[in-house]
Amino acid sequence: MPEPWLSADDIAVHLGITKDTVYSWIADKGMPAHKIGRLWKFQASEIDDWVRDGGAEASRLGHD
Repeated sequence: MPEPWLSADDIAVHLGITKDTVYSWIADKGMPAHKIGRLWKFQASEIDDWVRDGGAEASRLGHD
């Protein structure tokens, strides 16, 4: 069965962050997201891989 598409709200809950942080991470840290119409959609497996690879770390913003 294909993996379901998740909303920004779903991903925020999944990661324990706010929806504003989700949108910030898309813009500033390259969080994997797919624009479908005017909505952002996510695959939990892509997000989990991105987090494991260090995508959510502050150093990605050049603050190292």
